[in-house]
Order: sequence, then structure tokens, then C-alpha cells
Amino acid sequence: MDAAHIRNFSIIAHIDHGKTTLSDRLLHRTGTIATRDMEDQLLDAMDLERERGITIKAHPVTMLYQAKNGETYELNLIDTPGHVDFAYEVSRSLSACEGALLVIDAAQGVEAQTVANYHLAAKQNLEIIPVINKIDLPHANVAQAKQQLEEVLAVPSELAIPCSAKEGIGIEEILEAIIRQIPPPKPTGAPSLQALAFDSYFDTYKGVVTHVRVFNGELKPGMSVKLLHSGKNVEVKEVGSFNPKPYIREKLETGETGYFTANIKTAAEVKMGDTITDARNPSGELPGFKEIHPMVFSGIYPINTADYEALKSSMGKLKLNDSAFVYASETSVALGFGFRCGFLGLLHLEIVQERLRREYDMDIIATYPSVVYKIHLTDGTMKEVDNPAFMPDVTYIDRIEEPMVKAFVICPNENIGDMMALISEKRGTVDHTETLDAKRVMLSSLIPLNEILIDFHDRIKSITRGFGSMDYEPADYQESDMVKLDMLVNSEPMDAFSCIVHRSKAEGRGRTLAEKLKEVIPRQQYQVKIQAAIGGKIIASESVSALRKDVTAKCYGGDVSRKRKLLEKQKEGKKRMKSIGSVNIPQEAFIEVLKA
Repeated sequence: MDAAHIRNFSIIAHIDHGKTTLSDRLLHRTGTIATRDMEDQLLDAMDLERERGITIKAHPVTMLYQAKNGETYELNLIDTPGHVDFAYEVSRSLSACEGALLVIDAAQGVEAQTVANYHLAAKQNLEIIPVINKIDLPHANVAQAKQQLEEVLAVPSELAIPCSAKEGIGIEEILEAIIRQIPPPKPTGAPSLQALAFDSYFDTYKGVVTHVRVFNGELKPGMSVKLLHSGKNVEVKEVGSFNPKPYIREKLETGETGYFTANIKTAAEVKMGDTITDARNPSGELPGFKEIHPMVFSGIYPINTADYEALKSSMGKLKLNDSAFVYASETSVALGFGFRCGFLGLLHLEIVQERLRREYDMDIIATYPSVVYKIHLTDGTMKEVDNPAFMPDVTYIDRIEEPMVKAFVICPNENIGDMMALISEKRGTVDHTETLDAKRVMLSSLIPLNEILIDFHDRIKSITRGFGSMDYEPADYQESDMVKLDMLVNSEPMDAFSCIVHRSKAEGRGRTLAEKLKEVIPRQQYQVKIQAAIGGKIIASESVSALRKDVTAKCYGGDVSRKRKLLEKQKEGKKRMKSIGSVNIPQEAFIEVLKA
């Protein structure tokens, strides 16, 4: 189709504002999906996506729409994830578009990720069409949503299209606005093919299927193309588009979105954001490519050590469909053989663990998540550490820097005090507050990434009774007084429980872990000491009392010295046993503590 009749757009919104339902409705209205094939959350293929009501992978789909002016247009939609962990995937998808539908829930109004996604789209110079969704809800407040559009995002409220994706209200107006307001794609003027790879997945029969947006030239089977960042030349076997299932086409021309397959065996060969060009007459690369780096690390171990090989092959398969997930083998004295895994964020970590359990039927245990610290040594070198086991000795450390994030928290006015207390408890500082409307404010703050790993999001939800929302983006590194906390059982360090914490939080964390270990370690014939230590200094201690046999039971009457003699003998025996005995901590105990 000629470029003047093509429109490329994306749908962006906060979680649960109705992106996927709106894309379902657009597919139905344009006739891409027959009524009998319609189902809710059509583009969310994974069970996890359907259950949680979130989009994890971006989904492209091509629709043909006959406009009121009688002409037929090709609309290429990319349904994007809304969660902050997948912001890179959103930015990649947006760079393949000329416009975006910004969906706002009429009942909830503008939220943290609405703001973040709006700025992402504005940075890419996209034409933004605001859509106020869920106007059919009894507590919808369209006037307030329009006011927030103007005050928070500086978007004229008259541009907003009221709609209800569930009821199908306003869908026609949205389609017409896409054709009227979003500009058609323009060729870049390069001498040959230029296409952007914005996603990929692995197909058992075809190998890696790469999602592309063609910016210049045409892509057709039989062509020899070059992947600029990996420098690999491949021959195109098949090209096509999605509706939403893949269908084969003769070629993809300037402005069109689709996929191609070639002799590519692993997803790692196709870097996200890579430029694909003609191998014989290469063009320059498209802007915006950057390597994706994991933010959060965690160890994943099989509960049954015999499952190690099965876990290894499961992770390999999962990696084929998720290029952001990285892993490497590691061993632990307590947990045996396992993997050190890197994730984009906490939701990503949760999703990967859940997929390993469900799709590959693996029984796994994950260690406490940690982040990448920059450790500057006394000899002037710098070392990046994501695992407490690799932390150098204190005597060699000059200073430690930890990663910070800019967090934007939106909460009701009455919760400002509690929210500020939570941020300062997490060692964060509030830069400034911004009033969104009569009821809500946005707090912009700088918080260490390490502090928001576990319960920050849950605490926000419980403090604000579900009305709070949060979004974050990586900031720079900052020097902090971080220490390695070791847990010792009978003076033996247990590497599975080691962690890097701020000195001010170390004692509390050590006490909690010591108490938990006291509950789960089985009693021995002698007393077992549990200690939390920083270097050589013990900061918390608990002990598991000994199982005691009553050796004086046979002494009835007689002199007290007989009893004392027996007790002294028992004491000597226990001392000798302790010097040669080792505490065997059962696997269940590790699992209990790590769950806590």
C-alpha cells in the first residue's frame, strides 16, 4: 500500500486503564477479527497476562479500515505494556510509530505511568491523541479527567475523545482521529532498506521471528540483509504481518509493520532496536539503539538438586522469548548448583519465576534480590558487584556507590504525611510536590533502588487504600555506607543469607534473620549459636537450646557430688561433640527464611 494510506500508532496508558480492551474493540470494528472469534484480551496470549490483566509483551497487529471518505487505510497498531519494568519495550515500540493513543481512565484520572508514558511519547515527537475511557462507569468523572489533562500534561482538553471500550462507544471517532491527526510515514531518504527491529520471539519451526517497522525501501523474501549491531548477514526466508495471527505477504514496503524470518537460531543475535539494512548496499543505522541492562539480580535454584539440567534447559527456552532476561551458572554451599539471573525490575523477576513454575513445571527457590553496586577499591580500580559472595574484603574498599531511582508517587492529599514518612524510612528524599487536582498530589523523590525492591509498592497501596500509584526511572549512582551482612551458624558463614545493606538497617535486618533462623533450625545435642555479623563485629545473636538427656535420673538420694560429677561428664561430652559436630540445616529451613 502507498505510504499516504498507512498509519502507525501505539496505545499507551497506566496499568488497567483499558489499553487491551480498546485494542480488542478496534480489531472488531475494522473487521480484522470476526465476531465469532472475538474474546476478551485478545492480544494477551499468555495465561499470566490474562490472569493479572497486564500486558507483558508488545503485540503488533495490522488492520484495514475503510474511512468515511471512502478510502481504505492500513492501520498498524502496537499494543504496549504499561508497567514501568517494561518501559524500554514501550520506548522501542513508540520509535516504530508516528502517533499514540493516550488512554486515561475516566474514574481514576491521570496516574503515575500516564505521566511517564506521555513524556516517553513526547520525547519521540509523536502525535498524541488523548482518549478518556470507561465513561460508562457510574463514578466516571470526565470533566475532572479533562482538567487533569490540561493541568498535568498541558494537553488541550478539547482534543480528548470520550469513549467506552467495553461498550464500544466512541470507537468510530477514534479511528477517524487516527487517520486525520496521525501523519503518514515518510521515507528517510537513505539509499537502501532501513528497518527497525523492535521485538522478537522464538518459533520452533521458523527459528527467530523478528518484528520490524520498515522506514525506507522494501523487505522481501530472498533478500540478503545485514543486522548492523551484530554485523551478521542473513537471507530473508519469509515476510508477513499480524492480524493478530501471522500471515505471509509478498513484501513489506516503506511505513509498514510486520515480521521476517531468516536463518537466525537464537534471539540473542537480534538486538532490540537494531537496524536491518541491505547487505549489498548498506544504509546507516536508525537512531535510538541502546543495550538493555538488567537492574535487579537474584539467584534461582532448583529445590531438588537433580532438576539442575532441566532448569538449565527451561531457562534457555525462556531466554529465546525474552531477550531482556539474562542468567549465568553459580553455586552455593547451602543451595547447591543454580543460576544468577538478571531482570529489568521486580515485576519482571516475578513473571520469570512464575513462568518457570507454570510453563516448565519447575520447583524453584529464589534468593533475596539485590542490585548492582559499584565498589571503588583502594588501588583505584572499580568493581561491579551484584552478589554479596563477591564483595571484596573491607580493608580493600575505598567507597561503595549504589544505584538510585527517581520515583514519582501519586497519592491522595490526606496521605502526604504517611507517604513522606515511608520515603524517608526507605532512605529517600522528596525533591518537590505537585498538586494534580483538589484530591491528589504527586511527590517526586530520589530513592535507592535497593530499598524499593521488596515491599515498597505494597506499602504505597496499603497506606493509600489502593488509590496510590508509582512509577520510577533509573537515576545515577550515589555514594552510600553499605556493608555486607553475614549470617553465622556456629561461627560458620551461610552464604545463602548474606546480603548487602545500609549500615543503619543492618542491625534490624540481622535480628529479623536470626529470629527466623532460630525458629527453623532443628535442635541438636548441643547449643547452636546464630549470629549476624558485619566483618568481625557481631550485631545480633540468638541461640537454639540443646536437647538435654537427664543423666541424673538414676541417682536417687545420696550425695549431691555424685550428681555434679555426672553433669560435668555430660558437659565435657557436649563440648567435644560441638567441636567436631556440624549443623545440618534442612532445605525447608532455607526456603522458609528466604520466603520471609
